[in-house]
Amino acid sequence: MKFNLTLPTSLNEIPLSRYQEFLKLQKKSNDEEFVAQKMVEIFCGIELKDIAKIKLTDLNELIVHFTKLFEERPQLQRTFKIKDIEFAFIPNLEEITFGEYVDLENYLQDWENFHKAMSVMFRPIKKKTGKNYEITDYEPNKDMQDLMKFAPLGVCISAYVFFWNLGSELLTATMNYLSREMKKNKIISATSQNADNSIKDGGGMEVFMESLKETSQSLTKLQDFRLLNVLPISSSKNKKTKSKTTK
Repeated sequence: MKFNLTLPTSLNEIPLSRYQEFLKLQKKSNDEEFVAQKMVEIFCGIELKDIAKIKLTDLNELIVHFTKLFEERPQLQRTFKIKDIEFAFIPNLEEITFGEYVDLENYLQDWENFHKAMSVMFRPIKKKTGKNYEITDYEPNKDMQDLMKFAPLGVCISAYVFFWNLGSELLTATMNYLSREMKKNKIISATSQNADNSIKDGGGMEVFMESLKETSQSLTKLQDFRLLNVLPISSSKNKKTKSKTTK
């Protein structure tokens, strides 16, 4: 039996909402085979009942295809379109408002809220001159947040990777700075009459440094985080079932 199957060849061919739908389903189910089938249903626009008609080898090829697709870590894509609206990334992060910062910090924690984070990071272009552009001012807007569910997933992932790298670089710079300051304090405390107070301050600094190191280790683990954790389906279960029935 033939049926239509749309196979995305890039992450930008998948809207953010479909990835959010898949992650929500994956959290609820521990059945790896069911999750794999739902992945194909969601990303390929095919009914679940038709997936049972696909050859196991072909289904596994689809799983491998999506696994490779989600291993991509694209560079930040600063502009994209939804219908006739062109959106652009915040031109200067050093000039973001406190409201933008707070909302970004909250929304970037979970992919379930990533469409809201996208509405902060990317906004409609109101003026464009060559490569330079101005975007509309930020105002929390549910309609704009919902519209961002249609944002290309490749753009979303590129923003996710960008902020991960930014946080990692900032953390490394902070640790290096504090390490230098601790060395200075130890030299001063060795010659200071107020050595007791210096030691106390240094102890607190060391605890803070340990906390930063733990955060750094967590970020290192996130670097290897798989955006799509679906394995090919093994045929061993079917073989075991057949061998039992033939005895």
